[in-house]
Amino acid sequence: MFGLAMWLHSAYAQETISPAGPQQKPVFLTNAVIHVGNGQVIEKGTITFDKGKITAVGTSVAAAPADATVVDLKGQHVYPGIIVPDSDLGLIEFESVRATIDVREVGEINPSVRSLIAYNTDSKVINTLRSNGILLAQVTPQGGIISGTSSVVQLDAWNWEDAAYKVDNGLHFFIPRQNTGGRRGPNGGDAPKTALDQVEGVRAFFREAKAYLQEAKHTATNLKFEAMRPLFKKEQKLFVHCDLVKEMLVAIDFAKEFDLDVTIVGGADSWQIADLLKQSNISVILTQPHSLPIMQDDDVDQPYKTAAQLQKAGVLFCLSNEGFWQQRNLGFEAGTAAAYGLTKEEALSAVTINAAKILGIDKMTGTLEVGKDANIAVSTGDMLDMKSSVITQAFIQGREINLDNKQKQLSEKYIKKYGLQ
Repeated sequence: MFGLAMWLHSAYAQETISPAGPQQKPVFLTNAVIHVGNGQVIEKGTITFDKGKITAVGTSVAAAPADATVVDLKGQHVYPGIIVPDSDLGLIEFESVRATIDVREVGEINPSVRSLIAYNTDSKVINTLRSNGILLAQVTPQGGIISGTSSVVQLDAWNWEDAAYKVDNGLHFFIPRQNTGGRRGPNGGDAPKTALDQVEGVRAFFREAKAYLQEAKHTATNLKFEAMRPLFKKEQKLFVHCDLVKEMLVAIDFAKEFDLDVTIVGGADSWQIADLLKQSNISVILTQPHSLPIMQDDDVDQPYKTAAQLQKAGVLFCLSNEGFWQQRNLGFEAGTAAAYGLTKEEALSAVTINAAKILGIDKMTGTLEVGKDANIAVSTGDMLDMKSSVITQAFIQGREINLDNKQKQLSEKYIKKYGLQ
């Protein structure tokens, strides 16, 4: 009971931040270094937006109307909001408290599961991402082999309906690890053989679902097969979670056999088959860029270099970070990729427009271009550099959002307690 009381006390002690209201009048951000997100940088530029949409970007923008809000940024940097793919944000609050975990369903094949309806807009973790310029996230289910569909959410909402940015954008397939080295399966069988059998089971499910959907009439409705319809119509993408080359070859095979739009999530060894991925039009979400390599004989800094190798090969890729509690650092991990072969603007694209393209939202966001949503972060310095980045303002669809969070409040509390001002 004591532990429960302490947990409830901490829950109610969190900061209370209400979502911002709709944009009421035009906003002009002037005298800024504007990082468009497509490689272009505009010095001493102005960006304007109204009714949630960007209306002008450049150095020769028309004068602001009398009712506009004009902010002289005095050389601060303006960026597109960072986008986090493959996130369990809002699905887990405390990893040690089972009642706050809603990221997985029972069973192995669950294409009809929708992560969006479980997304918790009151999660206190969300605010820690926003204060680092992360404004959108792909909320992804886990568990089983076919875990369900993900959706993209914007991070300033009253409920999951308000948060929805792109609904059910992809189905997630977790390929069982193709272990090597004689490791045994859970029932004493050979682990690689068990994994291959599971993959063949999924392949059979896909074939049955495709045959079912080609029938004009059904004697009975199969909800799991029905949930596959958007995938086969290419209204959804198949996100295949895997790291090893042999696993990625399975993903490529699925793309060819079923004519699917496939993205690999993980892709630790994707640098080894970058040319094949490019040829097969397979995109990659690189997860855990701050990690050790999978294979013992790989270079110790291979995870840092993989992004640049995919960029050189022409593979569409973006960056992500497993674990909701560390996804706030995604921009800084892009900065690491810039130190290992990418340019700074290529690294920015890896967490903005590239992610938007992979998630199917590039017509709405990802760059600071006229007509797109005003998802904007303002930083005193380089947003990809932990030392210089301080986010001073952020806007989601033109609405200026509150950048406070529990960690900031604790910092202010103890600075005051110990007289450290």
